[in-house]
Amino acid sequence: MKRLKLACLSLAVSFSCLAHATPTAQEILAASDAIRNPGKPFGMVNKLIEYRNGKETGDMTLAIYAKAEASGGQFRSLIRFVAPARDANKLMLKNGNDMWFYDPASKASIRMSPQQRLLGQAANGDVVSVNLALDYQAALVAEEDIQDGERQTRHCYKLALAATAPDVTYHHIELWVETGSYRPLKGRFYTESGKLLKTAYFRRYQKQLGLDRPSETVIIDGLDPNWVTVMRYSDYVWREVPDAWLQRDYLSRFKPE
Repeated sequence: MKRLKLACLSLAVSFSCLAHATPTAQEILAASDAIRNPGKPFGMVNKLIEYRNGKETGDMTLAIYAKAEASGGQFRSLIRFVAPARDANKLMLKNGNDMWFYDPASKASIRMSPQQRLLGQAANGDVVSVNLALDYQAALVAEEDIQDGERQTRHCYKLALAATAPDVTYHHIELWVETGSYRPLKGRFYTESGKLLKTAYFRRYQKQLGLDRPSETVIIDGLDPNWVTVMRYSDYVWREVPDAWLQRDYLSRFKPE
């Protein structure tokens, strides 16, 4: 509890410093990362639902265990498939920018791309915790009012993010972060050629592990606005995530709790 209070105090001080000075684009991005990602090892459940023309066409439930690297601060994540039943106990591992998929039926682990679709508009890289400030260089493009995912007008910083590594999920991103709160509200995600892949709204903020965090991400296809995927986050909990879980060689020995 003492460590949690100190972490919250440190985050509050950081936000206070940003409020009393002109923040840089990279500081804005780092502050929005802190809103999305708890600062200590944690677990959560991510339910994905795919819609076509307003009708549900598929769903998936994932249990996620994540922790930041001791050096560097980027997240490592283990993802366990919970539902549907045919996929139960399959695993995905993100260690650095390497991703692996493990199927207990074949006992084989294969390398995966973070860009590969998992369900609907959600890619493998969308379901893992990521500190964008470590993988992207941010530029402050403008301050402007936008409609958020709940159709409320919000005043935001508009950031342009350029990838600093070739193996991240998106080549470049436009991100709208609310001024004052540093809540990420909207993102547009692009290919290297400049094609819009998807638009995402981060919405329905709820108190989780000490901060208000988005409990839903709504992802809309870049070409077909009637193709939508919703990710819903629940069951947040502080928990130990052993380093052994985050090694490819351990996947065959992992036992769900």
